[in-house]
Amino acid sequence: QVQLVESGGGLVQPGGSLRLSCSASGISSGINSMGWYRQAPGKSRELVARAIDNLNTDYADFARGRFTISRENAQNTVYLQMNSLKPEDTAVYYCMANWFGHDYWGQGTQVTVSS
Repeated sequence: QVQLVESGGGLVQPGGSLRLSCSASGISSGINSMGWYRQAPGKSRELVARAIDNLNTDYADFARGRFTISRENAQNTVYLQMNSLKPEDTAVYYCMANWFGHDYWGQGTQVTVSS
């Protein structure tokens, strides 16, 4: 059974940083891509960043320059370093892994940016 578990969310002040982590279990190898999405209240889920590997990454415009995605393929783990956080970054952040054409999702971790 494939399971993705996120960690690292929380409350941070504007301008602060957080690092999200996600580990995938139940998968021996062959994950195509891993990524992070977010969903704010009343809004649709949107891409934050995704990575095939650490050289092939894709970022949403709002994330580029502030967020960094990285993967440890051997551990089926993906990270999201978030810097210069803004109140509009407040959302539930979800990890995603694409494995043999199927997207698997974590349960999400809450990120709240507020003073």
